[in-house]
Amino acid sequence: MRLHTGNMYWPSTFAGSIHYPPLLSKKKTRVAIVGGGMSGVLCGYLFAKSGIPAILIEQKTIASGSTSANTGFIQYSNDTLLSELTDSIGEQDAVSFYRSSNQAAQHLYTLIAGMRRKVHFKRRSSLYYASKAEDVPSMRKEYELLNKHGFGVFWWEEAQIAECFPFRRAAAIVTPGDAEINPYLFVQALAEDAQVYGLEVFENTAMQAVEPTSEGYRVITSQGEIEAEQIVYAVGYIPEHAGGQWVRPTFSRSYAIVTDPISSLSDWHSRFMIWESARPYLYMRTTFDNRIIIGGLDENIRMPVRKDQELRKHSNELLSALKSLFPNLSPQIRYELCATFAGSEDGLPWIGEDPQRPGQHYCLGYGGNGIIYSMLGAEIIRDHLLGIYNPIAAIVRPDRLVVTK
Repeated sequence: MRLHTGNMYWPSTFAGSIHYPPLLSKKKTRVAIVGGGMSGVLCGYLFAKSGIPAILIEQKTIASGSTSANTGFIQYSNDTLLSELTDSIGEQDAVSFYRSSNQAAQHLYTLIAGMRRKVHFKRRSSLYYASKAEDVPSMRKEYELLNKHGFGVFWWEEAQIAECFPFRRAAAIVTPGDAEINPYLFVQALAEDAQVYGLEVFENTAMQAVEPTSEGYRVITSQGEIEAEQIVYAVGYIPEHAGGQWVRPTFSRSYAIVTDPISSLSDWHSRFMIWESARPYLYMRTTFDNRIIIGGLDENIRMPVRKDQELRKHSNELLSALKSLFPNLSPQIRYELCATFAGSEDGLPWIGEDPQRPGQHYCLGYGGNGIIYSMLGAEIIRDHLLGIYNPIAAIVRPDRLVVTK
């Protein structure tokens, strides 16, 4: 299934991609990981570093799926705001989930600091602005709830926004401690490091069937097989490959452009990552080589556009939105894409063991901060394998009661 169309920016930033052989024999391990994107490779890295033997298989090549279209925002704030999540699952669980997402971000930063390759990682603050004045009361409610529980956010009035940016908005929430990253380079480098700890990686190896055995499962691939006690499905936005009845995602498609390098970004205060209160929302950030990424215009359609003229129409709309916010810039489109995106009705990811298929786990980070969810999922499943209690596991379990927004 095609997950994106257009031309991808991130793969162009790393010419030294490492390639792995296909699986051509029988293997035995404790955990078989299906999927070589952000979630699968994070699982493989954390498992291997924790002494859990694991084999990862990817049907194409590492980071070639949705990771290539990921815009590289690392934010603990969710598409579903803390105040909205509180309304659906209660304040205690909502705050616990947000805190765990924040902790997952800090753990991710520590992991990145220890990697052998640099992955264009940079700590940034985020500016979440009111798209229209009518949004200010709900944003104020969000700010007060975040502030009440010690998340360290700031409230900006219109004058302060105008002092720092060439646009005016009625209000904004500023979140320190977020970050940006090159997701493609990160996953490539992480797979490389994971091998040092013992993870076995096989590309061009598609899972064809799963059969139960006396000791767990047999994962049958195109040219080999894996005997494993446990399976982790990190299959991205193709949940059909995971089987089971619990995952019920919502699908949409989103658009993004990447500009040519900009000579000066002096109007862009501290290179903040920016998003807005409208739904669907626009989001934007800068890159290590002075480009701008802007995305949004989500549509409730699963398949990416197929026609170049349709893609260009949305790209030009994004470019116009960027110019309206930063009128002193003269950005030119260099890369443009449309990609499938999956979420859930309650804004939470699908993580954990299938209650009807013991030993089979989902690591599906569906939602607006997929990098955080991937890290959270890898930690939850690792803890389960090690017999460690994780308080967030019950909140995101596959068989939870999903409360719609």
